[in-house]
Amino acid sequence: MSTIVVSDLAYAHPGGDLLFSQVDFRVPAGRHAALVGANGVGKSTLLKVLAGVLPADDGDARATGQLAYMAQDVGLTAVGPGGEELTVRDLLLSVAPPALAAVGLRMAIAELDTTDPDPERSTAAGMRFAEEIEAWSAGGGYQLEGAWDAACRRVLGLGLGDVGERAAATLSGGERKGLVLDLLLAGDAPVLLLDEPDNFLDLPAKHRLEDAIRASRKTILFVSHDRELLARASDTVVTLEGSGAWVHGSSYASYPEAREARNERLGDALKRWHQEERRLFRYFKDLKVKARVSEVMARKAGVAEARWERFVAAGPPPPPVVDHAIKVRLQGGDSARRVLDLRAVQIPDLTEPISDEIHAGERIGLIGPNGSGKTHLLRLLAQAAGDAAAEASSGPVATLDGGADGGERVRHHGQLVVGPRVVPGVFTQTNVRPELADGSLLEVVMRRLPDRSKAMASLARYGLVDAHDRTHGTLSGGQKARLEILCLELEGCNLLLLDEPTDNLDIDSCEALEGALEGFEGAIVAVSHDRAFLRRLDRFLLLAHDGSVRPYPDPGRAIEALSAGVGSR
Repeated sequence: MSTIVVSDLAYAHPGGDLLFSQVDFRVPAGRHAALVGANGVGKSTLLKVLAGVLPADDGDARATGQLAYMAQDVGLTAVGPGGEELTVRDLLLSVAPPALAAVGLRMAIAELDTTDPDPERSTAAGMRFAEEIEAWSAGGGYQLEGAWDAACRRVLGLGLGDVGERAAATLSGGERKGLVLDLLLAGDAPVLLLDEPDNFLDLPAKHRLEDAIRASRKTILFVSHDRELLARASDTVVTLEGSGAWVHGSSYASYPEAREARNERLGDALKRWHQEERRLFRYFKDLKVKARVSEVMARKAGVAEARWERFVAAGPPPPPVVDHAIKVRLQGGDSARRVLDLRAVQIPDLTEPISDEIHAGERIGLIGPNGSGKTHLLRLLAQAAGDAAAEASSGPVATLDGGADGGERVRHHGQLVVGPRVVPGVFTQTNVRPELADGSLLEVVMRRLPDRSKAMASLARYGLVDAHDRTHGTLSGGQKARLEILCLELEGCNLLLLDEPTDNLDIDSCEALEGALEGFEGAIVAVSHDRAFLRRLDRFLLLAHDGSVRPYPDPGRAIEALSAGVGSR
């Protein structure tokens, strides 16, 4: 039977900083374990160690039986190492068994080389190509292509022959991830490691993922920050801490209570240890005083002191886990009552004309199936608000991959009017903000808050002070999200445009962000598939695949429509 066993595992960053140590847990055959923990504690790293992508510094991490691994950023890279555009076939090949993936890569290179104008080189390439085709066939490559075709038809509605050479970037993030998940869950590997499998998925796809995990006989270890998916898909929860891990042997639905009870027990045990240490210390000290007049007492004092030393040397029990929730202070500010006015705004080939007004204080959700244009609409709002703010301040304002910062702009028809005194702030789903990549985290923050001590205090509130000298590219997805929210806070925005803000945040930080948004003095427009987050919003616009835009006045009806697949093809 296929199990996952982690024993005394430790890993340190290449720079030498210890990420985690003394990690022990076991996932029995057929169990579906959620791996949770604070941002930056090493959840993705642990999966990479198990998958053989990274080496462990100490201990052992292994799975019995064939293992398949899906990285957190699978399908996000649009180009290969040589600058070539990656296709859907390349995406599928990236999650093939390693030996077969290597053959497929060599086969593709050899096929390309057959077009070399030099006859001698093209002939040699043809011979290599024939050899790789034979190896592909012998290794089960054509059977794998049959599985690829079936997955493409289930997820995209078209076969491999129709979409295989299409650029992977033309698929939505949810379509790319859904394709890989469908392939792995239906595949032969009895052990799956899934890093944030629900990111980018729309709500019906999340429901299908929950059902597929529950029904699977595979042994699955997965990372997710979606509280409802965790509750519905897991039957075990592994909590990774800086030192060690602990296992809750049931669903995440009962995990918060179990964690609270465990922390109480740890706190009680630590308190009892300190009480006992003081008792033993005072006892041998009292005996030493009596030993001045009694040789018998001197021997007893020596025995008591040795007992105290052994007790102290054994050390105290572990303390309760420290709360890692960030402390968000998004305040907002004054603007005109009408923040954005959409007058028959249409994105060609995506939406029908949209007419709506967004007012100060509103919390609006942009919802709908993958590929319906939600992020494009959010980018357009950011583009218009950024242009207006740049014109008012005579300088560039960061937008969502386009707009005033010079990125690719969103084409549209109609008129989008931005109210006066609107200061936009944008949270990107992939945390790609070029201006955050320049310099260390402390330097990034000090460009917005020049006082060094205040900048360090801000980093501390977001759990980033230990990473103050690191660069953006070295951070985990959750740490990048925290930094982006901190920058929004410091920039004093009164219009927040948020693209999947909770995707990479740990659960405590999600709840801290939701609480901060409750008191935010400004307007919020958010794209999200996180049901817990959506319930905090006021009204919704559902973008459908047919281009229509349907309003929903409350979270209940909006989530019900999403779950029913309203707006899907």
